[in-house]
Amino acid sequence: MFFRGQTIGKYRVVSSLGSGGFGTVYLAEDTWIDKKVALKVPHKQNLDFSEMLKEPRLLASMSHPNIVTVLTAEKQDDVFFIVMEYVQGETLEQTILRDGALELTRALDFTCQICNAVDHAHRAGILHRDLRPGNMLVSDTGLLKVTDFGTSRFLEIAAHGTTVIGSPPYMAPEQFHGKAVFASDVYSIGITMYQMLTGTLPYDTPAPGDIERLMRGELVTAPRLRNGRIPRAINDIVLKALAPDLTKRYQRASELLDEALAARTRPPRRTPHRRGPAPAAGPVETSVSEIQSRLRAR
Repeated sequence: MFFRGQTIGKYRVVSSLGSGGFGTVYLAEDTWIDKKVALKVPHKQNLDFSEMLKEPRLLASMSHPNIVTVLTAEKQDDVFFIVMEYVQGETLEQTILRDGALELTRALDFTCQICNAVDHAHRAGILHRDLRPGNMLVSDTGLLKVTDFGTSRFLEIAAHGTTVIGSPPYMAPEQFHGKAVFASDVYSIGITMYQMLTGTLPYDTPAPGDIERLMRGELVTAPRLRNGRIPRAINDIVLKALAPDLTKRYQRASELLDEALAARTRPPRRTPHRRGPAPAAGPVETSVSEIQSRLRAR
């Protein structure tokens, strides 16, 4: 909808950053204050103005280091767009596609940041409903920010809806029947954890005939079977996040976060004594305080 070099109000478009199912995002420059920003232009421009304002209003109600900040919303030349902070880096999806399975400490750090963002939204009564690596931005400094709240709704609204919303590989079983609760977002975090730890999704996009098997939990293979270096405690956390039965799944992102930190801080198993210098501690055993301090800082 916009092109490179185009000026919209005080914004000059630099390049396109990507396009999804609900809109296209552009890198632009605020010419008044000489600052880079991201412009999100929804594909649907014929909606009621109050409807188009739902996403920026939701984002404006949530101020958190792990959630992308909305600066304002504008309408210029009959084009509505949202002005957001520009995160220099890449999506988590791009990171996984390039690196494959992430090192355990890095995967857990990203998991904790995602949980912090989602827990903050849940405390405000907001469901994301489309959590996936493509909607998570990783800055050059390793700070992760959740974005794309375009499909989000307050819990009381979403709970009574019957529309199937989300990205099928990351959707909880109940979402295929039009139901979304806090634990549905947790399921999506579990899929993202699985992908970070193994480099692959636990299953392909479910076909209509696979939904019943998905509801029974028959499509998920334990992540340890894909990557034997995953500790059993982390493996069990992922499987609990992916429990098809809502009552057996983590109900809140904070519950997943607490167990991930608890598993992360357990001392490693003792190994048989052997002669020679002790092996250097790997990154999994050495950066507990680093992750905890980063969480407190955020």
